[in-house]
Amino acid sequence: MIIKSSEFITSAAKPSQYPPAELPEIAFAGRSNVGKSSLINTIINRKRLVKTSRTPGRTQLINFFEINTAFTFVDLPGYGYAKVPKSVKKSWGPMVETYLSTRKTLKGVVLIMDIRRTPRLEELNFIVWLHYYGIPDVLVLTKTDKLSKTKQKKQLLSISKALGVDPDNLILFSAKSRLGKDAVWDSLGQLIYEKKED
Repeated sequence: MIIKSSEFITSAAKPSQYPPAELPEIAFAGRSNVGKSSLINTIINRKRLVKTSRTPGRTQLINFFEINTAFTFVDLPGYGYAKVPKSVKKSWGPMVETYLSTRKTLKGVVLIMDIRRTPRLEELNFIVWLHYYGIPDVLVLTKTDKLSKTKQKKQLLSISKALGVDPDNLILFSAKSRLGKDAVWDSLGQLIYEKKED
């Protein structure tokens, strides 16, 4: 995928603040600090389009980015152990659920997980929830450069077992080495450009 343009559109907390539902959308979700922003920046060849932070939970709104004036990337708030007020954390669930369940132009969700961590109930529930609504998922394991090849394989099998998915359905990714960049685009291209069969 050749990226000719990428720009921030808006941040939103509720449907009335979303941009017009005109372009195909891909949403990115994941626990706080899994490398979500780094993944998005890497695949669109931008260093700081999506702001990265060492402090988990900095993304507290739904952020929309227009790519190539052809489709939209949607950065969802991270969940998990983020050090944010409980009131903010409570609002994340309904805010994200409303977006995912009502957005007509949503083509799929990239669920990002740190390869070094075993998926927890949040990830399992999220996948079940996506399937319930018929939303395709792309499962990506980030920070693979932090592990040796042997440990990568071990974790891949462990995570695939925990999620109940085939290891081939998990994409290994590293923002540092750019491993998996093409594989992510292959999956996204299928979601963005291929029509759903009736």
